[in-house]
Amino acid sequence: MSGAKSGSADATVDDVHARQAQFKRKFQRRLADIKHRIEQACVRSRRVSSDVRLLPVSKTVEPDRLRQAYTAGCREFGENKVQEAMHKAQELGDLSIHWSIIGHLQTNKARYVARFAHEVQSLDSLKLAETLDRRLQIEGRALDVLVQVNSSGESSKYGLSPNEVPAFMASLEAFDCLHIRGLMTLAVFSESDETVRKCFVRMRRLRERLQQDLPDPATCHALSMGMSGDFEIAIEEGSTCVRIGQALFGPRALPDSYYWPGETN
Repeated sequence: MSGAKSGSADATVDDVHARQAQFKRKFQRRLADIKHRIEQACVRSRRVSSDVRLLPVSKTVEPDRLRQAYTAGCREFGENKVQEAMHKAQELGDLSIHWSIIGHLQTNKARYVARFAHEVQSLDSLKLAETLDRRLQIEGRALDVLVQVNSSGESSKYGLSPNEVPAFMASLEAFDCLHIRGLMTLAVFSESDETVRKCFVRMRRLRERLQQDLPDPATCHALSMGMSGDFEIAIEEGSTCVRIGQALFGPRALPDSYYWPGETN
């Protein structure tokens, strides 16, 4: 009887290992494909592919699968929900992972983000900046920050309007624990490439204007734009960071509206 139980347990372990190996193979193929497409987009726009950062978006992806992605070479992940990101950071605490919060961040979650995150790409209010800076001082940490811009003008999206950004960026100089790196946006969700491209062009021009006006142009170098469905267009228009989720990890169980209003990534 005990032998039968042991055999069953061994079979279960083998099944788990087989599924992990299968996921890793699929992930490696997808990762190679995404990197190739990034390189081709850079060739078309006369850019160097090393200037484009690939940020895997790991929302809803189990920690065990992130371990497989880690062994495939990924060292950073983007998360939308703070609680989910915290859980994964704890589960994967033995690995050297750079955690980026890319979803809308409420001020009451800032104290958690200050403890484990390395970057926030969705700063969109002075109140949030003040809260983050205060909590980071308590933790003795600093945080890379990108300002979220509503480039499409849609009421369903978070972020500052482009004309609000210059004054907001200037106000952030007062916060020592926030290292301002640039801008982030979500383009309009449209089947028209030209409609999507307009959002990215608007962001590129905004960054160029800010780099001319700000005391330190380096505070506005990063331009995080482009997801699974539009990252090649984003790269052609100057993106320095593309946020790729489903194209790497496959379809999600939860709808994308749970994470991004009206968007997929």
